[in-house]
Amino acid sequence: MKPIIGITVDCKQDPDDIRTRGRLQLNWNYAQAVADAGGVPVLIPPMADMEALAHVIHGWLIPGGDDIDAGRFGEENHPKVSLADPARFEGEKRLWDNISTDLPILGICYGCQFLNVARGGTLIQHLPDVVGHEDHTGGTLQEYQVQPGSKLESVVGTDTVSGKSYHHQAVKAPGENLRVVSKNEDGTVEAIEATDRPWVIGVQWHPERTLQDSATRRIFENFVVAASRFAERKQPVAR
Repeated sequence: MKPIIGITVDCKQDPDDIRTRGRLQLNWNYAQAVADAGGVPVLIPPMADMEALAHVIHGWLIPGGDDIDAGRFGEENHPKVSLADPARFEGEKRLWDNISTDLPILGICYGCQFLNVARGGTLIQHLPDVVGHEDHTGGTLQEYQVQPGSKLESVVGTDTVSGKSYHHQAVKAPGENLRVVSKNEDGTVEAIEATDRPWVIGVQWHPERTLQDSATRRIFENFVVAASRFAERKQPVAR
């Protein structure tokens, strides 16, 4: 059985546009990476019945997007933020509140930040203020060290991963039962994982944009395998 991988999509409401009332959006390569790894990508808009979907999906991919409102972690927004439509976070938070604790989750960029905020963590709102450069927004190939013995290391099969970053925010204080498992050489958090769930990983870079790299592909392949095992456990036992 191929596992169903829910992918929550970006959105922009525009109630004044009577033709469309807004848009839903997802870059093609997220769904392609899931399909190539053997999963069935299903796109989830923010107005969906998340309680119902929590019983249907076997894995959840949270893709990149704009910035989370800092009010979600008790701060004022930095002047440089570009806020995501609040409907997205609200929809994803409803799904988070309804899923099984065993559901495999992969968060990418915004998705990594969402996982952290959903568990009570905070974010650096504008990295150049902290690290003194804007290298994280250029999309150049970088190398990230992976913590030995971490879930992420077992997934990628190596202690270093290459990837491309397109972000100006990152994890500051990790949320409850989350640990940092990769950092950039400038100290920026590049990956987190849950210590209390079997497969919850957030990466700050964009692995869906470097699928030519074998270690990168293993992130999606391992994620889909975990979702397959979750799906098998959900199947009723034949009498």
